[in-house]
Amino acid sequence: MEKHPIYEMVGSFIETLASEKGYSVNTCRAYRSDLTEFASFAAEGAVSDGEEEDKDKIPFMIEDADHLMIRGYLGFLHKRNKKKSIARKLSALRSFFRYLVRQGIIQNSPADLILTPKQDKNIPAYLTVDEMFRLLDSIRVDTLPGLRNRAIFETMYSTGIRVSELSGLDASSIDFSQSVIKVFGKGSKERIVPIGRKAMDAIKAYMEKLRGETGRMNETGPLFLNKNRGRLTTRSVARILENFVREFSISVPVSPHALRHSFATHMLDAGADLRVVQELLGHKSLSTTQKYTHVSIDRLMETYDKAHPRK
Repeated sequence: MEKHPIYEMVGSFIETLASEKGYSVNTCRAYRSDLTEFASFAAEGAVSDGEEEDKDKIPFMIEDADHLMIRGYLGFLHKRNKKKSIARKLSALRSFFRYLVRQGIIQNSPADLILTPKQDKNIPAYLTVDEMFRLLDSIRVDTLPGLRNRAIFETMYSTGIRVSELSGLDASSIDFSQSVIKVFGKGSKERIVPIGRKAMDAIKAYMEKLRGETGRMNETGPLFLNKNRGRLTTRSVARILENFVREFSISVPVSPHALRHSFATHMLDAGADLRVVQELLGHKSLSTTQKYTHVSIDRLMETYDKAHPRK
């Protein structure tokens, strides 16, 4: 079967995301999957409405796409996807159609006429300060893997960085003299993040143990290594954390992202400015950071109700 033009357009669009926007491999894969799903849905609709019986020929043309077709697609998604997933797929469509407008393939984007589904306001899972300290202090540091694991989770809680950003750290990313780390976030955007003394001490202890056992200076290359001395993956970090959580009871689901939520919540509870936390987390939009204020406001109201003499 001859490759249909829409898939070639998707391929060109994905290449643009990677080369010009600096999107990660995972993000590009997600965009490709979402757009392929839409193309398949549109092709099914075109076959059922027309006389063509051979679905492999995909009679749907991108010029035929309109806002009614996209509404039908969102209705189809609603039966099997959460609102957050639907919003992401719609975002992929908007970006794709705007790309086609810039390329002169279509005149207007039909996706711009569609409103993003209203999102459920879910308060992020997070650990209390006591739970966070108990988790960190429970990590044994009498072995090289133990020292590495303590350094990993001390760093995540100290900086609030994403697990993908932690995995991408090199030994040269840390400036011990300035107490900062250089992080490459989404879209390969670089930012400088402060790091606390306990996290730096944990990293130093790990690096010294690594040097003593392997003779490796670890001054360049990946900071956190697996047993084969390669870069530790995000999946491995999640699995390590899972193993720790099994050892003692925690009141909320614990994932690497929960440590990031905990960092943000504890910073705001202690009086940190919302825009400062936004900068530390690497959020593009302040509204993304604002979800953490729900936790702090709830705690504020609880304290008010308990303490105010004339509430």
